[in-house]
Amino acid sequence: MLIEKGVAGQGASIFPATSAELVSTVAHYYRGEMSRMISWRDRIDRTTNWAITMVAGMLSLSLSARDAHHGVLLFAILIVFLLLTIESRRYRFFHVYRGRVRLIERNYYARIFAAQEPVDPALWMAQLAEDLRFPRFTISLNQAMARRLRRNYGWIFLILLFAWLLKTTSARLQPSAASEILHNAAVGSVPGAVVIVCLTAFYSWLLYLMLSHREAEGELAYGEVHV
Repeated sequence: MLIEKGVAGQGASIFPATSAELVSTVAHYYRGEMSRMISWRDRIDRTTNWAITMVAGMLSLSLSARDAHHGVLLFAILIVFLLLTIESRRYRFFHVYRGRVRLIERNYYARIFAAQEPVDPALWMAQLAEDLRFPRFTISLNQAMARRLRRNYGWIFLILLFAWLLKTTSARLQPSAASEILHNAAVGSVPGAVVIVCLTAFYSWLLYLMLSHREAEGELAYGEVHV
């Protein structure tokens, strides 16, 4: 408030008064939003790296010896789901800043390099101003989770499921008979049948999540150049 009063007292304005000042403002703002987008993208990649490293360690521990319990793989599935939830939350923030960056790139910088159809600057600037005044997430947590599953985590969960099936059915990896899958799948006092039902329900829910939140088209949809 003091700065605004001081500047106003000198007869100057805190807002851009010329086209050169507006261009400078847009450029600096674009750099700021790009920096925030890259920061959140780095956090997304970091969570994925944690999941891959943890899964590699759990697989090595579980499949290296016959007496290693298959519960290690079930624990790995639980940890990967926790990391997926964290990464999905981060992805929602990343998607907000990416949307702002693409709004500027599509309506401002793209027209500088090759102008095509006329675009009213007041429209996209008003859209950006509204987003700055009332910031909100542009996708739900389930949508973000579905995108991360299709991109990386779906393959990680499949590897863990395949390793668990191999651990509970292979004679070389089980101290008991491989045919006794219900006995091998038990975890402590929890019967093997309950473990199998829970795994089936969990993976069925993951598949439903992926299929029910898949975007068919759109600039920021899965399958385009962006994440």
